[in-house]
Amino acid sequence: MTFGKSKLELKVGIFVFIGILILVVFVLLIGDFKNIFSTYKINFTFSFVNGVRVGAPVRFAGVDIGDIREVGIMPSSNGNNPKVRLVGWIKQDIKIPVDSSVWVNTLGLLGEKYIEIMPGKDAVNFIPYNGELSGNDPMATQEMGELAKSIAVKLDGVLVGVKDLSKNIDDGIERIKRQEGSLGKLIYGDKIYADLESLVSDIKAHPWKLFWKTKDKPQKK
Repeated sequence: MTFGKSKLELKVGIFVFIGILILVVFVLLIGDFKNIFSTYKINFTFSFVNGVRVGAPVRFAGVDIGDIREVGIMPSSNGNNPKVRLVGWIKQDIKIPVDSSVWVNTLGLLGEKYIEIMPGKDAVNFIPYNGELSGNDPMATQEMGELAKSIAVKLDGVLVGVKDLSKNIDDGIERIKRQEGSLGKLIYGDKIYADLESLVSDIKAHPWKLFWKTKDKPQKK
């Protein structure tokens, strides 16, 4: 009697388990069908994605419109570097112009990567289902370091040039103070001021000289 009861309970348990399993599968299928009819797939291709992961948001003009479901490498057949393909699922009511720009952006202080789409101006042609959009590659950390180093070298060269110019200016001022060169003699030379003072005194004493025109001497043949 006990054995028969245990067998019945086992059958009931198996039946309940199968029922729960069917219910879970049914719910998942409904969710997948809902996703299929409410979203569509777009492929984004990059040469470098700087750490974009599955689940990363996709934004269109700053608004969340979907997420990345797959990340894969596309090997090149013509010898070029391989490409990275990001498969995004976008809301069905969002139409993306074919001339839109795409790049990898950073979200918040934690540095989470996401896909940013800037709308294009083409209001007629849009990316179709399973269409492809080429993205602008972000700059790698190493490249940023090399760029910063190059800028620092150029800035150092500019500072050296400014320092040399300042030194030349200081040397020129010292030469003027020592009454060297034409400018030094002009500023500090007493003879120029004496001649100027004599000319002014002569004009004051004989103002008619301002209106006197010196006759040209006849040239000798």
